[in-house]
Amino acid sequence: MDWGTDLWDQYDHIDKHTQSGLDLLDRYIKFVKERTEVEQTYAKQLRFSNHGSFQEILNEMNDYAGQRELIAENMMTSVCVELTKYLQDLKQERKSHLSDAKKAQQILESNFKHLESTKKRYAKEWAEAEKASQQAEKTESDLNATKLDVEKAKQHAHARTHTAEECRNDYAAELQKYNKEQNFFYYTEIPQVFNKLQDMDERRIRRLAEGYCQFSDIETNVLPIISKCLDGITSAGKRIDEKQDSVLFIEQHKSGFERPADVEFEDYTQGIKPATSDSSLNPPKVRTKLWPFSKKHKKPHVGATNSCQPDLKVMPPAEDFSHLPPEQRKNRLKGKIDDIAKDLQKYRDQSEALEKMKGVYVQNAQLGDPSSLEPQITETNQIIGRLTGELGKYEAWFSEAVGGEESSNAVNNNTQHVPLAADHQSHNSYAEFEDDFDDVERQCTALYDFQGNNEGTISITAEEQLSVVEEDQGDGWMRVVRSNGDEGYIPSSYVKPNP
Repeated sequence: MDWGTDLWDQYDHIDKHTQSGLDLLDRYIKFVKERTEVEQTYAKQLRFSNHGSFQEILNEMNDYAGQRELIAENMMTSVCVELTKYLQDLKQERKSHLSDAKKAQQILESNFKHLESTKKRYAKEWAEAEKASQQAEKTESDLNATKLDVEKAKQHAHARTHTAEECRNDYAAELQKYNKEQNFFYYTEIPQVFNKLQDMDERRIRRLAEGYCQFSDIETNVLPIISKCLDGITSAGKRIDEKQDSVLFIEQHKSGFERPADVEFEDYTQGIKPATSDSSLNPPKVRTKLWPFSKKHKKPHVGATNSCQPDLKVMPPAEDFSHLPPEQRKNRLKGKIDDIAKDLQKYRDQSEALEKMKGVYVQNAQLGDPSSLEPQITETNQIIGRLTGELGKYEAWFSEAVGGEESSNAVNNNTQHVPLAADHQSHNSYAEFEDDFDDVERQCTALYDFQGNNEGTISITAEEQLSVVEEDQGDGWMRVVRSNGDEGYIPSSYVKPNP
């Protein structure tokens, strides 16, 4: 069975059917596109960050998200793009076939109209011929008509009859021609067009079925990897050790202080006891600092109103982490030292490589210009110098933290109280110059650019010469004066003292 034979007179239904098939293919393409958007959105939602015990799970989720993105990408390229292109080709093919069928129909209708016109002309001429013949007979039977009138009437009737015969022959020829064209239209031309449309529709159905299978295969192909990702998440969950997490939490947050001693009863009824007696045998006990409950010193914000201190500044957390408990401070300093050491080693390796490359250029000038490496070598050496200074600074702070912790423990164990002045504990990059140059205005050079966006701070540029007005008091900030008279605070790590 085929459309050309069995549906020869169902042009409208074939038109609607092929259009609905293309609409179905178009809807499927839109469905796959929407699915790819869902997969991409799902993948983005899976790519979140966290820390701690979930790191391995997050790594697996990252791989899982990658597989979802792969599904979206394959669906877009293998299904959406290909089917969209195929749909456009089918639309053009269908349009061409329907245009051929409509054109053939119009030609047949035009020929039929011409046949009808020929038929009407034949009918008219035949009626006129019959009328002329009747008139000739009437004239011939009329006794009053002359012989000339009779001949004239007969000639007119003969001419009409001849014209009618010619119209009859034309009509017969046109009728034969039309029947032949109609036969070709219904038995050859239209069946061919409809069979082509049938073949196109069957190919469309087959390609759509393949698209369905591709949709399933794309996800099936990544299921093994997704399964491994999920197995990895399960394994990561099983490897979680709650006891170890508790130990890590303790190590991260323990302060290192001893528990406070009991508060002694002070008996005011006995009056003031003399400082003699057995005070040397039983020295007074001093309470240990209650770190968790102590009030932290809050630095005033910029713009605060204070009659005693009109020029206030915003102080960031101390660079030496002195705002943290001893144990946490020691851990943070150690981590900072490790990071700086890694960066320092990286730049030292880079400097060594540049020096070797410069030596090669010096020996063989064809390979390159040695002077072209000077800016990189200079910049690398500056970075190495800065990192070396920072490393020494943090190592000194780390030694202080370790020593301070031991001293604190000794005080707690022996219940001795040794007052320490905060001014003697402050460390900054200008301490070595304080004793010798107290009366001389010190100069420093800016190492980097700094934008003073907060009130009380000023902006500086690299290599700028500055005058020190107030040294770093341990908070990481110092007051300087620029050459144009601007005065304000800058980070102390952004400058170096002049020799």
